Amino acid sequence: MSEKLAAPGGRTAASALAFDMGASSGRAYVGELKETPDGRRQLYVAEMHRFDNDAVRVGKHLHWDILRLLQDIKRGIRKTFQAGYAPATLGIDTWGVDFGLIDDNGELLGNPYHYRDPQTEGLIEELAGRFGADALFAASGLQFMPFNTIYQLYAMSKARSPKLAAARTLLLTPDLLSYLLTGIPTCEFTMATTTQLFDPRTRTWNKPLMRELGIPEGMFLEPVAPGTRIGRLSDEVLEELRVPSLETVAVGSHDTASAIAAVPAAGEPFAYLVCGTWSLLGTELAEPVLAPETLALSFSNEGGVDGTYQLLKNIMGLWILQECKREWEEAGEPHSHAELVGLAEAAAPLRSFIDPDDARFYAPSGMTDKIRAYCRETGQPEPGTKGELVRCILESLALRYRQALEQAERLTGRRFGGLHMVGGGIQNRLLCRLSASAIGRPVWAGPAEASAIGNLLMQFIAQGACEDLAEARRLVAASFPVDAYAPSEAEAWEQAYGRFMKLQRS
Repeated sequence: MSEKLAAPGGRTAASALAFDMGASSGRAYVGELKETPDGRRQLYVAEMHRFDNDAVRVGKHLHWDILRLLQDIKRGIRKTFQAGYAPATLGIDTWGVDFGLIDDNGELLGNPYHYRDPQTEGLIEELAGRFGADALFAASGLQFMPFNTIYQLYAMSKARSPKLAAARTLLLTPDLLSYLLTGIPTCEFTMATTTQLFDPRTRTWNKPLMRELGIPEGMFLEPVAPGTRIGRLSDEVLEELRVPSLETVAVGSHDTASAIAAVPAAGEPFAYLVCGTWSLLGTELAEPVLAPETLALSFSNEGGVDGTYQLLKNIMGLWILQECKREWEEAGEPHSHAELVGLAEAAAPLRSFIDPDDARFYAPSGMTDKIRAYCRETGQPEPGTKGELVRCILESLALRYRQALEQAERLTGRRFGGLHMVGGGIQNRLLCRLSASAIGRPVWAGPAEASAIGNLLMQFIAQGACEDLAEARRLVAASFPVDAYAPSEAEAWEQAYGRFMKLQRS
């Protein structure tokens, strides 16, 4: 793990095991809440297991290899106990929207579709035309994204999928993995809000919309709050792993919700950026913001822990850089992330920009050509070297962050003093530095493993070791270092932002 926040000494007050799964990899972390001899409490975190999470293409479809993920969760559990730890609970967080279908016998109906599967192409436009964009948005509060669960299920309904016809229960990915470990089906609130089938005003499933779309409404379980105890590992799993009994907890099961739970903010309204394959920029609120302007600015209202809603924007994040890196590796020119950052630092600044959310950057493959084509089409110099390409990506992301931050302020009527950045992307210190300069305000970066830490925090609350979210965030602030970045070169960045905004309008 990149950050080890507290010395392992002291009395262990609580212990938990977090599985944090992103779109490309999964990790298992054990967390111990320590009480030091001088009365302080700190969180000690150690990585137990790390594994790949690769999409599998079968014919025209892209799937998750869900059983291999289950096997790696089991390996992580076994390794944790073999290392001498004794967690009382286990929690799983993953990306949003994707799901598995369970039949009448309690068995999984095939491998779940991957959110980048092409079956949903054109469905945003179809449903917006059918119901009206404003009405469709008001029904969920979600930004229209092609991978939302509603479009996946509607695609299956249109195709008369036999899996959909045979399904008895729909389980979103972390709930599915928990079910495969315990045999107990659940639906966690933060994941439910990513489907675009959940009404944020009533906090219930939108069954009339399901009926309109031919989606079986009986598949959906009533959501439970983050911090709810689910149940213990099944006898079969315990026998297979030969470990003590372990209870599962529904944490903030959407990884974004877990990451935001770990933002070490001190109570005042704050803006955050969860930075990884995707970038999620927003602020935490008591209620969703369902005004038409929210839709116009492509913001979402996603559920958070402690009954909150997260007003946020999904931004194409470091996916673009990851795809370039993969492309170079396949061409026999591998580079570490540190090497690529070094090349970018040596490249000329503020030369060419892209709109990271241009639709062409959503699909994999050919990313360097797509970047050059965008710059060529918009009358900018084409990035030639690897360093120029990486610099273009990172500066464009930083400028997009400024745009989203200002839009969040417009929607809430708040002015934020800076930006809390969390997630694995903060290990790219150049991106943090560029982001501070782009927004013209401080950036506070840390912790990097925010989703796993937020997962652990909700388990500690469920165990009674932490009183509430405010206390949990104070624990993060006391345990994890935060790096501060100050803005620089204000005039150059202001000019660059003007150029960037012209690209947005072109």
